[in-house]
Amino acid sequence: MLLFPFAEYWWIYLAFTGFVLLMLALDLGVFHKEAHEVSFKESSLWTILWISLALLFNLLFYQCTLWKFASEEVARTAALEFLTGFVVEKALAIDNIFVFAVVFSYFAIPKIYQHRVLFWGILGALIFRAIFIAMGSILMEYKAVVIFFGALLILTGIKMGLVKSDQQDLDKNFIIRLCKKLFRVHPKIEGQHFFITRDQKRYATPLFLALVFLEVSDVIFAIDSVPAIFALTDEPLIVFTSNIFAILGLRSMYFMLAGVMDRFIYIKYGLAMVLVFVGLKMVYLNEAFGGKFPITWSLLIITLLIATSMLASLLRFHHARK
Repeated sequence: MLLFPFAEYWWIYLAFTGFVLLMLALDLGVFHKEAHEVSFKESSLWTILWISLALLFNLLFYQCTLWKFASEEVARTAALEFLTGFVVEKALAIDNIFVFAVVFSYFAIPKIYQHRVLFWGILGALIFRAIFIAMGSILMEYKAVVIFFGALLILTGIKMGLVKSDQQDLDKNFIIRLCKKLFRVHPKIEGQHFFITRDQKRYATPLFLALVFLEVSDVIFAIDSVPAIFALTDEPLIVFTSNIFAILGLRSMYFMLAGVMDRFIYIKYGLAMVLVFVGLKMVYLNEAFGGKFPITWSLLIITLLIATSMLASLLRFHHARK
């Protein structure tokens, strides 16, 4: 039985969605109304803001759950599930950041326009994630589906850890080639426009191609990340809110970390082990522990895996500089 069935708590989804849209409107319409290069300081402040909002929401969520169910254990478990889901999604989002860097480099998108591309990319990602989560809340009720996605996460983690990631050649990418067949593509960037008109003909700009590629990439990443959070909690409300909060801070995290991502050479191994662990939870561990692997253990294990890979990367980077 769900603690927060949609039929009874639909208004929370509606209120949360309204809050997200308000924040996005303030972001683009007020703070980034004029295109400008996002500095490290600005991106750091936005990153802190998004994380703080997520933690504040979790505190309110804990208090409301405690009031509703009058159970410290239920409220504590729900809050830990949100926090763990948020941490997992934030960690897996690092893969998105690598893709951002490759795409912006390939299309030579100036830093002054990167925020605009990411804004609309994140907005599309929020819509697709909501659809994936709605589908997951239904499909994850079937054990065969849980086993399938658990095995998929394990295989993905093993592949990530063992297969060397080569530099992507986007000239041969199917999405890019398809876009060039469907649209007239202008070879140059024309300000912050996704489309321009020349000689009474409509052209897509490189900004639009970058946006499409990022959207498709996020759909692919969602195949891993959404089931990963469902492995931590059965509550669609927790999956939805933790996932959306993590996605909202993705742009600022990119601008904050883009210049130092080459230092985290071992991070992919940490993420690979997280995927394998979460897959094992779905395939075996949850059943082995009476239907639910302890959420406190999950949070500890995931945090240690990510922190260890980041620390090892920094130590390796500083050692290489000596």
